[in-house]
Amino acid sequence: MDIGASDGRHSGATVGASMPEQKAHTRESAPCFADLRGQGALVTGGGTGIGRGIARRLAAEGMKVVVCGRGLELLQETAGIVCSEGGEALAQVADLSDAAQVAELFQVIEAEGLQVDAVVHNAMDLRRHLLEQTTLEQWESGFAAGCRGGYLIARQVLPAMRGRGRGGLVFISSVGAARAHLPGLPYDAAKAAQEAMVRGLAVEYARFGIRVNGVAPGAIQTRGPLTEAAMREPHVPMERKGTPAEIAAAVAFLLSGQASYLTGQTIYVDGGLTAQLAPPGIAV
Repeated sequence: MDIGASDGRHSGATVGASMPEQKAHTRESAPCFADLRGQGALVTGGGTGIGRGIARRLAAEGMKVVVCGRGLELLQETAGIVCSEGGEALAQVADLSDAAQVAELFQVIEAEGLQVDAVVHNAMDLRRHLLEQTTLEQWESGFAAGCRGGYLIARQVLPAMRGRGRGGLVFISSVGAARAHLPGLPYDAAKAAQEAMVRGLAVEYARFGIRVNGVAPGAIQTRGPLTEAAMREPHVPMERKGTPAEIAAAVAFLLSGQASYLTGQTIYVDGGLTAQLAPPGIAV
């Protein structure tokens, strides 16, 4: 199961949830973490899909959001949506695999008078291949934004967080870190490496008041309308895809004080997908 829109293979299946229940999942959750208000958040890969949903939710919680990535037009679109909803957002282009551009990103943020209290690292190369079809360039690209970028951002932001004695990082992982896609390289391997980074950083920085966690989405509807037909996914125990807003809700919780004793963990927000032994209707 991949993050993103359906590949269309299951479009004719029925869904277990009633129409009112199904529509309820497409609505945004109300802000509920008052301690986040006034803090600054950096959301990488914030131009579309899950990243955009996270930016909107954190802004709704009262955070000042910086969205970064490679596509300026999409980033500006996200920032415009956030501002139209009453939030504050800044769009900034950066190749997160480039150390100089990551350093420049933080210089721009500082010049804008913003402080990064939280980082949500969502940027990733989503391409997946079979081993014999995977070139060395594709392998390295698969690790560049997610792992190299996560390392470079952590090196930039953690010293300042340590000095303040607080801060939060959330890495957006995938069900592919725990269960293999077919094809799944190098994406699944990079996501598994990110989860190892979550654990390592969490243990290293816990004594400084900094928490590091992950959120692993399952099948998420990121393109097209959130209609009942588009949301159907019978191979998931909950029989539907999730929404960017549902991933964003988990991220907001992890950054909030309500998760004050939670670090080094990756929460799988996948409708029960990784809990099942085999898809419904398939005997094992």
